[in-house]
Amino acid sequence: MKFFIDTANLEQIREMQELGIIDGVTTNPTLLSREGADPNEQLRKICEIVDGPVSGEVIGLTTEQMVSEARELAKIASNIVIKIPMTKDGIKAVKILESEEIRTNVTLVFSQNQVLIAAKAGASYISPFIGRLMDDGQNEIDMLRETMDIINAYGFNSEIIVASVRNSRHIVEAAKIGAHIATIPFNVLEKMFSHPRTDQGLESFLKDWEKLQKKLQNK
Repeated sequence: MKFFIDTANLEQIREMQELGIIDGVTTNPTLLSREGADPNEQLRKICEIVDGPVSGEVIGLTTEQMVSEARELAKIASNIVIKIPMTKDGIKAVKILESEEIRTNVTLVFSQNQVLIAAKAGASYISPFIGRLMDDGQNEIDMLRETMDIINAYGFNSEIIVASVRNSRHIVEAAKIGAHIATIPFNVLEKMFSHPRTDQGLESFLKDWEKLQKKLQNK
């Protein structure tokens, strides 16, 4: 499974990139607005840090607006991917952009029907928002499992990005199902490194080592 980090914060991206576990980045207008910088310049800086796909989102609602914005965003760097909302106009934009070899990421996906439409339109990536489904009391894991069944059954080229991740368990379930990518918030990635038994084991090893050193010094 590929790991993307879901943030527009340069320090967070650098930290995880230096660990060698990040394959790409996803952003959205909200994440970019939190950084208080020019969005296009922020995306350019992110692309300098990460070699993999970096998703930047259009804000237009019509096909014409989306395509125009996407063409400008694609000029930022060769690894830019354009996030397009799952609407009729968005799907039209996906068809146009993919025919121009501009990769797209269909976002705000909440149903298996939407996954199927986006895959048929030729989207490079499709992002089911499983956390928001969970918030609404729906079974987000069943939705994700059926999503992968659809993609695998027909050999679609679209890669599934598990989005709106709420906890590390979501990553485990997505990996078990065989999802291609998970885009993970920084705080969830941080928690994935930790386990109380790891800390306890390390503390125990160090104490035993110190005891050995004291014995050797007293000989």
